[in-house]
Amino acid sequence: MSPNPPAAFGVDIGGSGIKGAPVDLRAGRLRTERLRIPTPRPSTPEAVLAAVGEVLAQFGNPKRFGVTFPGVVKNGTVRTAANVDAGWVDFDAVLALRESTGADVAVLNDADAAGLAEARFGAAKGQGGVVIMLTLGTGIGTAVLIDGKLVPNTELGHLEIDGRDAETRASDSARGRDDLDWQHWAKRLSKYVRHLEALLWPDMIIFGGGVSKKSEKWLPLVRHVRTPMVPATLANDAGIIGAALWARERAGGVR
Repeated sequence: MSPNPPAAFGVDIGGSGIKGAPVDLRAGRLRTERLRIPTPRPSTPEAVLAAVGEVLAQFGNPKRFGVTFPGVVKNGTVRTAANVDAGWVDFDAVLALRESTGADVAVLNDADAAGLAEARFGAAKGQGGVVIMLTLGTGIGTAVLIDGKLVPNTELGHLEIDGRDAETRASDSARGRDDLDWQHWAKRLSKYVRHLEALLWPDMIIFGGGVSKKSEKWLPLVRHVRTPMVPATLANDAGIIGAALWARERAGGVR
C-alpha cells in the first residue's frame, strides 16, 4: 500500500441496517461518524441499491467504494441470500452499483470484510498462519485467512453438527430464541468451535458480532479448545473498514 492512500469508503449492508463512512486506511478507523439507515422491507436489490445511494449522497458520492453483503459473492455476483430478499440470488451487484453510481465498486461477503479488517488492523494484526473469524449474530458468518490472505466465501456456519445446521444451534439468535443463559449457549458454541478446530487447526479464532462486546460473560465458558480465542476489536466498524480496504486493494476495475 502506498504511504498516502487515497480516500476510501465502505458500505456495510446488513439484514437490519445499511451503514457507511469514509475510512482512514493508514490507521484502520473511520474518518467520520458513520451513517446508518434501516434496510428496506422488502430488501429487494432495487430498494437496497437506492438506500446505498442515499448513504453515498450524504458523503459526496465517492468515486470508489467497497460494499459488504450478507451472502456468498463470486466475481461481483451474489449467489446466496439467507437474510435478505431472494431476488439477490444471481444478481450482479457490482455491475448494478457501477451503473447506478458511476463509481469503481468492489463487493464481498460481510464476514470476509470483517475478517480482513481484523487481520489488518485489529485482533489478528501481525498474526501468521490460519485465522478464523466467526461473526455471531442472526447466523454464523465466517472468514478464513492464511498469513493475512483471505479464503473467500467459506460459509462454515453451515457445517452440519448432530444432524443440524450449526448456526441454528450456536448463533446469537439461537441463544435468544431458545432463551439460553451464557453457560448453556457457550456449551453449544464450544462444540461447534471444537469441530472447526478439528477440521482446520487454526492458529487463532476471533469472535465478532454484537455479542463480542459481552465476551467477558461467555468466552471463558467456551471449553476444551486448544486454539487461542479472542474477541474482535473493531466492533461494528469492521465491515465498513474491510469493505473500504477491499475496494482500495482491488482498484482499477478488478472484481
